[in-house]
Amino acid sequence: MEVDSSLVLISSDAVNLEGELALPNDAKGIVIFAHGSGSGRHSPRNQAVAAHLQEAGLATLLMDLLTAEEEHEERYTRHHRFDIQLLCDRLVAATDFASTLDETAHLPIGFFGASTGAAAALVAAAALGDRVEAVVSRGGRPDLAGSTLAVVAAPTLLIVGGADGPVTGMNRDAMGRMISTSVRLEIIPEATHLFVEPGALERVADLSAAWFRRYLGRYGPEAII
Repeated sequence: MEVDSSLVLISSDAVNLEGELALPNDAKGIVIFAHGSGSGRHSPRNQAVAAHLQEAGLATLLMDLLTAEEEHEERYTRHHRFDIQLLCDRLVAATDFASTLDETAHLPIGFFGASTGAAAALVAAAALGDRVEAVVSRGGRPDLAGSTLAVVAAPTLLIVGGADGPVTGMNRDAMGRMISTSVRLEIIPEATHLFVEPGALERVADLSAAWFRRYLGRYGPEAII
């Protein structure tokens, strides 16, 4: 499948954030990525999942949630990565940006969040309501979304590694606190937090593509998971 990729700048308050927009021919939806702590749009794991989603006919927007200056500060203070509201606001700005482009304005929107980025994706989904039609969390920290979990209505897939220790329990607890009628927890046996085990990340990509194909609404009733 032919994919057109371009670099974009996303304005959020007083900063500009760099992103990478990939548009397959006849895209059926767009997935906006929220990376985890200490990561960015060049994360090899998110890049791999994004490539798989593009093959499934979905546009992707990977962005840096922090500026270069903020990333430099993070090396010493580590205070931005757990500022879920800041990350949420920037994800909302990315959603607004995608909604203004001629190429993507008509596309249903999904979020893919990893680690702390998953909490930001859930908080942003709650704030945006029916503008966000599906959420996938990879090795996420949904607990950091706090009471907002009870407001998330978008169909949500929580993917965790079976060897990821307490993160599995955090996701089970989060699942029980969500109101969406479509919340699913997938545990990948023996996988650790970064899904580096053979076949683990591929399984994440397959599950994510199937979830978005099912819930982004442009594939038709045959697109089931």
